[in-house]
Amino acid sequence: MNTRIPILKLYDYLFVSIQWELDDKTALQFQESLLQRIHETGASGVVIDLTSVDMIDSFIAKVLGDVISMSKLMGVKVVLTGIQPAVAITLVELGIHLQDVHTAIDLEKGLETLQRELGD
Repeated sequence: MNTRIPILKLYDYLFVSIQWELDDKTALQFQESLLQRIHETGASGVVIDLTSVDMIDSFIAKVLGDVISMSKLMGVKVVLTGIQPAVAITLVELGIHLQDVHTAIDLEKGLETLQRELGD
């Protein structure tokens, strides 16, 4: 599958809901698109919803960790939502470090977390 992942803007935030398992090309396009949207919009926060992602491989885990680190370098707070057990296990086992990344059970809680972190 080679479909672009929609990145929605609401106020100063970007919202991403990944609705299918990612292939390598889509993951790299997502990374580039998200960083470009951060730059274009001046967003202060990003919520990445992984509710529909049941499993990830090592490359996708690395890209996800990289996109979070790159977003943070651009001054953006990132909240991950809906992390499935297998995804959490893979991230930890592969040593993908997500220091200072907040998580939430769902998109609504993720938005609340982001607002709290940014003092909005």
